[in-house]
Amino acid sequence: MKKSILIVIQFSLLLILIGCGTKETETLTSAETTEASADVTVTKAQFSGASMQLGRLKEASFPNWVAASGMIDVPPENRAVITAFMGGYIKNNPLLIGDAVKKGQVLITLENPEFVEIQQQFQELAEQLDYLKSEYERQQALMEENITSKKNFLKAESEYKRSLATYTGLRKKLEMLHISPERVLQGAYTTQASIFAPITGTIAETFVSKGSYVSSADPIMEIVDIDHIHLELEVFEKDMLKVKKGQKIQFSIPESSDKSYEGEVHLIGNSLNQEGRTVTVHGHIEHEKATPNFAVGMFIEAQIETGSAEGFALPKDAVVKLGNTHYVLQLKEQQNGSYLFDRVDVKPGNTQDGMTQILNAEDFKNDAQFLTKGAFDLIQE
Repeated sequence: MKKSILIVIQFSLLLILIGCGTKETETLTSAETTEASADVTVTKAQFSGASMQLGRLKEASFPNWVAASGMIDVPPENRAVITAFMGGYIKNNPLLIGDAVKKGQVLITLENPEFVEIQQQFQELAEQLDYLKSEYERQQALMEENITSKKNFLKAESEYKRSLATYTGLRKKLEMLHISPERVLQGAYTTQASIFAPITGTIAETFVSKGSYVSSADPIMEIVDIDHIHLELEVFEKDMLKVKKGQKIQFSIPESSDKSYEGEVHLIGNSLNQEGRTVTVHGHIEHEKATPNFAVGMFIEAQIETGSAEGFALPKDAVVKLGNTHYVLQLKEQQNGSYLFDRVDVKPGNTQDGMTQILNAEDFKNDAQFLTKGAFDLIQE
């Protein structure tokens, strides 16, 4: 009998222990579920110590942008490819890429024996010209007096005018070679000819070295004047009708800096590039003289402002990008002096004046609150 009572008591205790264990497990599970239901929990002390702030979606005006890409360039008149009027050997080539030159400055000196032949022909013809001119005038006077035949007059006239044309052509050649015809007539021949800078600018490229031979078709160097740099952009066909003259351009040099610069649409091409289905847009850079040392040919990424639209936004510090997704921390509730936040996906639009447009704002209630300051570190954790 005593043994039966003892078994009953032990069985009852076992049931009590099992029941208590179940309640504790349920309580723990409930607590864990409550704590896990919020992605981020911030105590009141943490909230105040880190100067965190809460805020709601606000209405704001955002520009509409058209994406474009292109390069820094200069007008055609600000770029010069230097070639020789006649072929020759490079006698002197003192300039390097980056050297500044002024219009009229000597760039290259060429040497060629053919230069001497031209000077010799010019001087000989100049001396014959006086005789041919006098003979032409004499035959003209004799013909007027019917002393000579018209045939003799026409022969003298032809020889004089043909020689005069050759003389004029040779003189022009010497001037193009920058050899003084007056010095040639004095017998001061030279085997060298200089090439002068046609514009003021900077040496962008050199294609020859001292001692090499260049023909009249060979480029010697290129000069670029960057005082009037501009933007040459390509806009896709689907966006071209949105672009108008005078619209604002924001652009950056992605390979060099994250800084943005401003410009303005100046000209819009009316011919479509069939290969890329794009149209060329010419833009002027604002505060052109104050821009950094842009190099011609730099690749740029740009946006052209084509209008504006109203939308809802949050401070840009509230939106954090992780991988390819953007997140914000939405306040779920305040519990026991702590702030409980859910990490929520958002679709960001343009950013303007420190505010980022939220394209899926309709997914949130009007009174929804978000962590607008301090979200970056919490989302990254």
